[in-house]
Amino acid sequence: MKNKGYIIIATTILLLIPLISMQFTTEVNWTPIDFVAAGVLLLSTGLLCEWTLRKIPKMKYRIVICLSLLIILILIWTELAVGIFGSPISGT
Repeated sequence: MKNKGYIIIATTILLLIPLISMQFTTEVNWTPIDFVAAGVLLLSTGLLCEWTLRKIPKMKYRIVICLSLLIILILIWTELAVGIFGSPISGT
């Protein structure tokens, strides 16, 4: 996987945003577990999309699978952030 380094760098940069924000405001209050969860979600989604782009031959299927992965990422992220669906993983 050639782009594995880029995915790791992008994940790190995205995780630096809340870390830097926490230094300037009290509105952002992440715990280490939040950073681990976000890192796992972002890294796994990026690596799965990369794997899909390399292994699936048809462009139509690549697009559908990567969009599905992104939608799943967004749904899990929002559930963990605000508990929009009220599932047990959100703590409600």
